[in-house]
Amino acid sequence: MLKLADRRSDRMAGVPLPLKQDRRHHHPDFNKRDMQGWKALEAEAELSADGWRQEQKWALEMGLPGSDSLTDKSIPTFSRGELPHFAGINTFLKAPYVENVRDVAKYDAAVVGIPFDSGTTYRPGTRFGPQGIRRISALYTPYNYELGVDLREQMTLCDAGDVFTIPANLEKSFDQITKGVSHIFSSGALPIMLGGDHSIGFPCVRGIAQCTSKRIGIIHFDRHIDIQEKDLDERMHTTPWYWATEMDNVPATNLVQLGIGGWQVPRPGVKQAYKKNTNVLTINDIEQLGLERTAEIALELAWKDADAVYLSFDIDSIDCGFVPGTGWPEPGGFLPREALKLLGLIAAEGICGLEVVEVSPPYDTSDITALLGCRVAVEALGSLVAHGKMGSHKGIIDKPVSY
Repeated sequence: MLKLADRRSDRMAGVPLPLKQDRRHHHPDFNKRDMQGWKALEAEAELSADGWRQEQKWALEMGLPGSDSLTDKSIPTFSRGELPHFAGINTFLKAPYVENVRDVAKYDAAVVGIPFDSGTTYRPGTRFGPQGIRRISALYTPYNYELGVDLREQMTLCDAGDVFTIPANLEKSFDQITKGVSHIFSSGALPIMLGGDHSIGFPCVRGIAQCTSKRIGIIHFDRHIDIQEKDLDERMHTTPWYWATEMDNVPATNLVQLGIGGWQVPRPGVKQAYKKNTNVLTINDIEQLGLERTAEIALELAWKDADAVYLSFDIDSIDCGFVPGTGWPEPGGFLPREALKLLGLIAAEGICGLEVVEVSPPYDTSDITALLGCRVAVEALGSLVAHGKMGSHKGIIDKPVSY
């Protein structure tokens, strides 16, 4: 019989644990090699390190060899490349900055910032979204443990800088955005757009759609339906999908909206979604279906008779407890883990572009909203690489623009 003191020390959070002699330590059905954790260890061993060695060599050439007292001779005097994470000039994931945007053609994917928030109808600040996402992206490495993917080794990524938007002029800014996106898409690089408010969804899709005769579907993560025709007499961040689906090769029946709901969905948008016969799944729908089934349905609807799918991720699709830095926070959205898994399942089939919108650093706490925005972008890239779909969008480029 254990003494009282022994029993008291054998408790956790007030819950009695089994007596020591009664505890089970043997789990005959457990095999660590069947776990994702072990398989990820095996996958890492198969990855190349050539890209990392090349970056280290470049860093020494560009930043001078380190001081004689350093034993690690791969460290330069001036910070160049990924390390240290707290130093250097922040591009997205510290990818190469393409000063001449004509050079984006040399890369598999190009990140472009769209610092624009003139389409907001409540809290501005998303013009600082690209800066915020780039800044916190320095925290990340290009390697994902669970996926067994290293973006530095398995693809090429650049940062094309920002589109020059025109404050307080939506239509001129839309034209600038469309021209910038169409240039990147025509080059063959996959455009990764960092917003900005959600009004940029229309000019971004327009930039891709005008470079192809093929049909494009859209999968849209959001709490808000964003498909009314006008808001405050303008094309605002509540209207992108009305105008995008007015284009001949972007039919509304291929628009799939995930997570819509709550107390911030304007009725004019609901009427248009009904009229245009779009596809809307609420959080409750997704809970009942499960993430895998939801992904299957979203892909089936978006890809039906389509040749490519565009992915739009509004950060406010996530429960606002996780993303305070956004203009229209709403409780009851996705948990980050749910959204990231669903995003990965969708990107695994290939995408022709990705936008991450509504990150508003002035309202953020400890950069956590910007961090999730960064994670959305790298999660999509990682899924594309893991499933061999990076570059699959190139097949629809039959009307490239040239500037």
